[in-house]
Amino acid sequence: MKFNEIATVSGKSGLYKILKPTRGGVILESMDDKKAKMVVGASQRVSILGEISMYTMTEEGATPLEEVMKKIENEFQGDLGLDASADSDELTAFLKHVLPEFDETKVYPSDIKKLVNWYKIIREHAPDVLEEQAEEEGGSEEEVKP
Repeated sequence: MKFNEIATVSGKSGLYKILKPTRGGVILESMDDKKAKMVVGASQRVSILGEISMYTMTEEGATPLEEVMKKIENEFQGDLGLDASADSDELTAFLKHVLPEFDETKVYPSDIKKLVNWYKIIREHAPDVLEEQAEEEGGSEEEVKP
C-alpha cells in the first residue's frame, strides 16, 4: 500500500483505503478492525494523503505529509509518548521536534492532532507504508557495494 491509496473523508473520522473508482465517486474501506465499506460520491470531500502537505517556513513552503510521517517513524518507531488528546503546547512541541521549520501561524493544534491520529492508524493497520523508504535506501546501498 502507498500514501496515494489512503484517503480521509471530510466530516468522518479515521482513514480509508481506496478500493476502486465508480462512475459517481469512489469505494472506500475503513482502516480499522471493522473494515466497513462505503461509496463516497462527488458531493463529499475526499483528500488523498499523498497530496496533503504541512506548511513550513522553508523556500518550498510545505513538506509532504508522507515525509513528516516517515520522520516520525524513524524517530519514534511508534512510541510517540503522547496521544491526540494532549494539550496544544505538547502537540506543538512534538511537531517542532519532528519538523522544526513548520509554520506555527498556519498549522493549528487540530492539524497536529489529526497527524498523530493518522500516524497511529497507519502504524497499526498499514505499517509497510512507513517502511518503504528505508527498504528503498537499503536496496540502493547494497547495489553500490562491491
